Amino acid sequence: MRHVGRGQRIFDRLGLLPTYVIDYPVASQPAGYEPLREIRAEGRCSIGAHLHPWVNPPYTEELSGRNTFMMNLPVEVQRSKLERLTEQIGMSFGQAPTVFKAGRYGLGPETVEILESLGYVVDTSVCPRMDFSESGGPSFADYDSAPFMLTERLLELPCTVDYIGWIGHRGRRLHELASQTALRPLRGVGVLARLGAVNRVMLSPETSSLDEMKELARSMVSRGHRIFTMSFHSPSVDTGHTPYVRNQGDLDGFLGRIERFCEYFLADLGGESDSPLGFHQRTSLLTGQTP
Repeated sequence: MRHVGRGQRIFDRLGLLPTYVIDYPVASQPAGYEPLREIRAEGRCSIGAHLHPWVNPPYTEELSGRNTFMMNLPVEVQRSKLERLTEQIGMSFGQAPTVFKAGRYGLGPETVEILESLGYVVDTSVCPRMDFSESGGPSFADYDSAPFMLTERLLELPCTVDYIGWIGHRGRRLHELASQTALRPLRGVGVLARLGAVNRVMLSPETSSLDEMKELARSMVSRGHRIFTMSFHSPSVDTGHTPYVRNQGDLDGFLGRIERFCEYFLADLGGESDSPLGFHQRTSLLTGQTP
């Protein structure tokens, strides 16, 4: 968190308003939240909630891989944890969050009901084209990246993920076949990507190259898609905390991909920037709903 300004300087220069979804350790410790207070106070960012169950009180559940997905916890445990996180962020920033992202994308039907009851209006947990069920998580394989209403008031703003390549988005079935456990030793997913046939790309500077993100955006725009979300883990703004940024060279490349893609999106594609809450307000005006 001491180095969060490295990314923020890019956003400031380009006039972008990032939303930092923060978990309990960040929200409850001065070393976590103080670097964000000034940025938020000056209107240069928004603060949302990000729940990792294993570091979020109360600690009543068994520690297991399955329980790292919030959706697998009893509903009363989910509620207690989200209430604590919401309250803590409110105490640290003077305002309760209304944007949420489930840790490990672990959103379930009960989670949605709890979010709405606590006043959240935007969720960003859906990760399209991805299936986490093998690890005990949700499957979003049948979802695309288009926003939709989870409830009458709660907007889902998914991650931007889709297939690119000369087979294009229609190559989903081939990619899924190559991803099957029995076929993984053949490294079919990598072979398909290197051949340029089909490649699943997320709009993230951690997992995707600049060229991949550009191609993803161009392809989706050509098919009528108009809403894009870039996401990454904040520890990647420093070296040695994520597998994506291990050294200074990785860090320079990571920050460079953020800056160059955003420049491309705004200038070459004629894109506009907004925050999740800003987009929710636009959507509410269009649909006649109360924000």
